[in-house]
Amino acid sequence: MSLALLQLAARCRQCSGTYSLMRYTPQRQLHYTPAVLARKEKKAPVPTKKQLALKERKRAKKAKKSIYDSEKMTLSDAINVLRAVEVASPNATYELVIKTEMGKGTTIPKGRYNLPRETKAQAKDRILVFAEGRQAEEAKKAGADIVGGLELIEGIINGRHQATLFLCSRSLIRGITPKLGRVLGPRGLMPSERRGTVTDDIGGFIRRLKGTSEWKGDKEGTIRQPIAKMHFPVPDVVRNVRYFLNVVKRATGNIRDPSADKETSQKPTQAITRVLLSSRQGPSIQIADA
Repeated sequence: MSLALLQLAARCRQCSGTYSLMRYTPQRQLHYTPAVLARKEKKAPVPTKKQLALKERKRAKKAKKSIYDSEKMTLSDAINVLRAVEVASPNATYELVIKTEMGKGTTIPKGRYNLPRETKAQAKDRILVFAEGRQAEEAKKAGADIVGGLELIEGIINGRHQATLFLCSRSLIRGITPKLGRVLGPRGLMPSERRGTVTDDIGGFIRRLKGTSEWKGDKEGTIRQPIAKMHFPVPDVVRNVRYFLNVVKRATGNIRDPSADKETSQKPTQAITRVLLSSRQGPSIQIADA
């Protein structure tokens, strides 16, 4: 074998050894720690009540407001503005809105009224009275439609005796409550001392009710009342508004009645925060001299 062939064979062996080393050289392996594998996405923090309230206040500031929200008018000016808006609707109605504070343990304001000039004909109450003896006679003379004792219970349950107002003497209330509580209670007609429909002065109660209607606020303490028609003269509208405001102020303790009993006089005052006058197409105008 020639020298050139020997050199070529040696060179080939050298190259094959280098290739085998490169082929079988162990590669570097990458290892991931458990902390990296267990990494999770961060959750958005839950906003607190204060942050939510602040966000709501900012949103309310940005919201569009009526030009009348911060503006106050006298009662006469508010009436004139609404009359101008409703010039094509003489039968439209003024609505009076009275907002009161509702604290813990505060009862929903309510009462009865009789406007100096009514906006519509009043529906007559049909009165049923549970009374016996002299109290039954007084109830009949005062104008009660149905008067009787415990024998009226079955007629009320089966619907034979219909009424919009139920009164009861103190001596009979325990006898009617077990059977009529589930019938009249859900309808808001069950006699109760808190509402004044359980009394021994039934005749006087009926006479006071004649020609009056009931008003009542909602759970937030807001009272809404149709107060007059657009075609009423301005003095009549003012008289109706002033009268109803005084009724609500007495019921909420803002005006103390000297003739009231001690329990009524000790009733906590329920502040009136806003008084608004509005109409169907007109704005709600805050009254400055309410």
